[in-house]
Amino acid sequence: MSSSPDSPPTPPLEADVPVQDGLRPGSAITAPRVFWPAATIILVFVGLAVALPERLGNTLSTLSNTVIGDLGWFYVLLVSSFIAFSLWVALSPMGRVVLGKDDEEPEFGLKSWFAMLFAAGMGIGLVFWGVAEPLNHFASPPPGTADGEPAAARAAMDTTFLHWGLHAWGIYVVVGLAVAYAVHRKGRPVSIRWALEPLFGDRVKGALGDVIDVIAIIGTIFGVATSLGFGVSQVSAGLAYLGVVDEASTTLKVALIAGISLIAIVSVATGVDKGIKWLSNINMGLAGVLLLTVAILGPTVFILGDFVQQLGSYGRNFLELSFRTMSFQGEEGSAWLSGWTTFYWGWWMSWAPFVGVFIARISRGRTVREFVTGVLLVPTLVTFLWFSVLGGSAIYREMFGEGGLVGDDGAVSTDAALFQFLEGLPASGLLSVAAMILVVVFFVTSSDSGSFVVDMLASGGNPQPPVWSRVFWAVLEGLIAATLLIAGAVTGQDGLSALQTMAILLALPFSFVMVGMMVATAKALLHENWLIERAERRLLAAEVAGEVARVNGTTPGPIRDERPPRRTKV
Repeated sequence: MSSSPDSPPTPPLEADVPVQDGLRPGSAITAPRVFWPAATIILVFVGLAVALPERLGNTLSTLSNTVIGDLGWFYVLLVSSFIAFSLWVALSPMGRVVLGKDDEEPEFGLKSWFAMLFAAGMGIGLVFWGVAEPLNHFASPPPGTADGEPAAARAAMDTTFLHWGLHAWGIYVVVGLAVAYAVHRKGRPVSIRWALEPLFGDRVKGALGDVIDVIAIIGTIFGVATSLGFGVSQVSAGLAYLGVVDEASTTLKVALIAGISLIAIVSVATGVDKGIKWLSNINMGLAGVLLLTVAILGPTVFILGDFVQQLGSYGRNFLELSFRTMSFQGEEGSAWLSGWTTFYWGWWMSWAPFVGVFIARISRGRTVREFVTGVLLVPTLVTFLWFSVLGGSAIYREMFGEGGLVGDDGAVSTDAALFQFLEGLPASGLLSVAAMILVVVFFVTSSDSGSFVVDMLASGGNPQPPVWSRVFWAVLEGLIAATLLIAGAVTGQDGLSALQTMAILLALPFSFVMVGMMVATAKALLHENWLIERAERRLLAAEVAGEVARVNGTTPGPIRDERPPRRTKV
């Protein structure tokens, strides 16, 4: 892959920012048909969650059971098709198309690009689930798993790799590639709607495009706000576990939300070239130090051996895992699938507008092959290493060590699992503090990059949206999480659960948008490849004619393409 140095790039001047339909950095709302409907719907939902939490929770629960339970097969098939599409465009001649001008260099160096990819897409979940998910699958293996701890351990790691591996990043590839092509190759605004232009033409400028962008904004806001709520739950649980506070109270969680949101506001106000980029690099440094420390202090030889074996196990079982619907496991299999795999596919799709637009924004100058390879493979391998070190070490302790991470009733404390695991290592207090800092910084990067993306969508695709509106969305994310936490504490309901369900439900309509993105991107890239091949044939014919003329001592005539032009509208 070609790359530019990792020094901070020069921020684009106002005159250099692509301008379409009169868009230019400023303080006014440039897309009121998107901004106001999205903000109104979000605020109305929060109002209902506060006023009628029980009724809203029951309604969303019914809808969730239908979407996640009955349509699980659709999600499984759809996400597998995303992997096939990603591999097809990367391995075909279409992979040489540049996401920008043909001679353009990447905007960000490789190190910063990978750091921002990783932090925006998976950083939060890796810290939260790094120990908890493998332990959950080990304690309660997927239905159909053979008896015995070794089989349960291998199934736990296979399942974790499935949920966090190629499938998750394949979802991001579909959205990110479609948006990156539209923005960097065709000069369109940074918006979901323009990724569908090859399919729908000018109709994306009207109500259809507005609806698409509103759905993307709502899904992103709910996804980030929910993660913010769960993140502070983990931090507060860690503080309580370490004895810093007596209990993980609602007041503590709200205070943490306020603090994290304040840091995110400062970061998002400085833009992607400064705050977001710097925090992403800090993230990767802290995560790398924690990972290396645990690998050295833990069962190092076991970790390395299991990582190698697990890569082989994942590759060997890839197709079976990809299409696993547990049809013959009855209600138990259906319940497990909807609670884990189908839930994850819906969850990643609810995050796809945010992550897809963000990675498109930072990928100018990459080829399609570089984009797919980088987004699909590199974060996946780092993710696998993370789970092998943390999750593998936790399972090792349960099987061969002192245990204590799985309760007598077979339950795993998801919020506190990471801190329980770190307590068994030397310098556990220091490692726990580092883990909490890592959680906070990861959540800040997700909040600020999410706010930046939402503001681009709500500003009609403006790549440099106003600072005030960036701050508005960052504040709204924190207010949503805090309000629902308070409402849940007052009414006894789980407000974040309703918010999480809403984010997953929004993945269903967006899944059809993603199908349209695949078709539109394929159509556009096939046409690009045809143009390149035609130009190469003409160049080759000209070179042959010139060589013949040189040998014969004559002057070659013009080369004509006698074929009728291919009428492909893009």
